[in-house]
Amino acid sequence: MHNPAEPRFSANERKHSQQYLRELGGSIAIYMALLIPSLLYGPGMADGMAKTAALTVPVLGFFLMIWAIARQVQRMDEYQRSLTLESLSLAAAITAAITFTYGFLENAGYPRLSMFVVWGIMGSAWAITGLLRCWAAKR
Repeated sequence: MHNPAEPRFSANERKHSQQYLRELGGSIAIYMALLIPSLLYGPGMADGMAKTAALTVPVLGFFLMIWAIARQVQRMDEYQRSLTLESLSLAAAITAAITFTYGFLENAGYPRLSMFVVWGIMGSAWAITGLLRCWAAKR
């Protein structure tokens, strides 16, 4: 029996969700398939265009992830799209605040961080913001 407090998803929403998971999962698999050899063989190559290409080729998989996310946003209704984009905007602002603050801390002698940290902050902020907004909406 359905609990009225839980949202019901239409067949169309379930179909789009499954399609999104396939697209995102496939793009992550491609990213990993490109990343592993890149990390194994790229650093040992002689400097030059081939090394640069070998070390940046995983970005192709990342672009596919962006494509999958953009397609899912296009499939959302206006309300879902608005909530998602608001959460993403908040995550971008949180990321900017954290990275900007850490820039000052680097001037104070804190260790320099890799640019890879920025995506970790952004993804975490997006996930936490989305979860908090979902939790608040249920209250």
